[in-house]
Amino acid sequence: MTDYILEMKGITKTFPGVKALSNVNLKVKEGEIHALCGENGAGKSTLMKVLSGVYPHGNYEGDILYKGQVCQFKDIKDSESLGIVIIHQELALIPYLSISENIFLGNEQAKRGVINWNETTVKTRGLLQTVGLNESPFTQVSTIGVGKQQLVEIAKALSKEVKLLILDEPTAALNEDDSENLLELILELKKQGISSIIISHKLNEIEKIADSVTILRDGQTIQTLDMKKDQVTEDVIIKGMVGRDLTNRYPERTPQIGETIFEVRNWEVYHPTQQDRKMLNNINMHIRRGEVVGIAGLMGAGRTELAMSVFGRSYGKRISGQVFMHGKEVHLTDINKAMDHGLAYVTEDRKHYGLILIDDIKRNISLSSLKKLSKRGVINENEEVLVAEEYRRKLNIKSPSILQKTVNLSGGNQQKVVLSKWIYTGPDILILDEPTRGIDVGAKYEIYSIINQLASEGKGVLVISSELPEILGMCDRIYIMNEGHISGEVDRQDASQETLMKYMTRSRG
Repeated sequence: MTDYILEMKGITKTFPGVKALSNVNLKVKEGEIHALCGENGAGKSTLMKVLSGVYPHGNYEGDILYKGQVCQFKDIKDSESLGIVIIHQELALIPYLSISENIFLGNEQAKRGVINWNETTVKTRGLLQTVGLNESPFTQVSTIGVGKQQLVEIAKALSKEVKLLILDEPTAALNEDDSENLLELILELKKQGISSIIISHKLNEIEKIADSVTILRDGQTIQTLDMKKDQVTEDVIIKGMVGRDLTNRYPERTPQIGETIFEVRNWEVYHPTQQDRKMLNNINMHIRRGEVVGIAGLMGAGRTELAMSVFGRSYGKRISGQVFMHGKEVHLTDINKAMDHGLAYVTEDRKHYGLILIDDIKRNISLSSLKKLSKRGVINENEEVLVAEEYRRKLNIKSPSILQKTVNLSGGNQQKVVLSKWIYTGPDILILDEPTRGIDVGAKYEIYSIINQLASEGKGVLVISSELPEILGMCDRIYIMNEGHISGEVDRQDASQETLMKYMTRSRG
């Protein structure tokens, strides 16, 4: 009997114009947590889609051995029948169905075509207890947070008698508490004999829970390390991922800070549907020319609500307060007016609100600036191509051509397309909401370099991030938000994680 629950040998997968995987090998021991690391586009998700049958046998070269037996999965149902279950980064839940309906969707507890709802409810309660989720089976999924939805996905996997659980960036959209709870659950599942493969860019999480780590780079296996025997550190993993030592996580910059170019005074915003619920209370802040300003805060502190409400009132009702650009009051009553006055906003949800995934790089980059590219309503397509090629080169967007659909790009390259779109509008103030979420360390460094370049050109940059090291490493000055108000403001030299956390959790009294 083999010690390995899974062996993938010589896996090669080709898409039109690109070889995504080249002779990749992966071995996962029975009962271990095995991490899969690599830059965006390294082939991690592609490899897991091969394993789970998303890419069926015949669409790739190489062999999959599960518990010593060669497997040729035709689809996901084939792999799930053996206990291999994948939870994708984008959760596959139906928001308007209940928790129990989602858990047993496609796996209904039925006899002769009739669903036994009592059995469904009883089994759901047991699964929710196992994953530590204190919710009713009848709760609609749309009413619970992302952290709880992730637990529903794991309960769904457990309902299929999972033996090998694959988690693709499971904590990318979670706050620290939810991330911690999820990692503890994965460790608990290990005690129950369930093997796991976890894809994550959060190297501290890998250090905490993984037994082994396999590193991919450019679609090839670089090395597999035993986390304890090989004394693996974050620096060792990073070197394997990017092919070099990354001595500084954050590029150096000497700030050249000028006059105030953007200011918000006495800003108050109410919830869009709950009209008596005040989301932002008496916000005062400013950004100077050439300055990178950070906003830190726990989930629900009001950071995104502030960014969206300022950017053309795209969030909230009963908005009051003043906005000043270059010392003059401006009325940013819609998104077009915000853009006309030199504001740009890069959303935290690039897949839903930042990109048209079915369209190509060229069209996505030009989308917010069609006026600059058209005359009498006709787009100059030659100019559009030149602009897209320029930004593909400047931001190092890795793709065969500007005609590649953005859905086929890695997360880091998708983010660069979103940045290109907004930088091309020529903003004075660029608001970046979670600009490096779900992105590897190499791509992060490139995006940090872009931020520094924008600041050196005299633009003001506002960075919203849940990662405190990122805020501390990139920002000249930091506002801290808590419960819809600004609870503190600190300069870079006075900032620490402890200081920020104190302001983030301070009660308003």
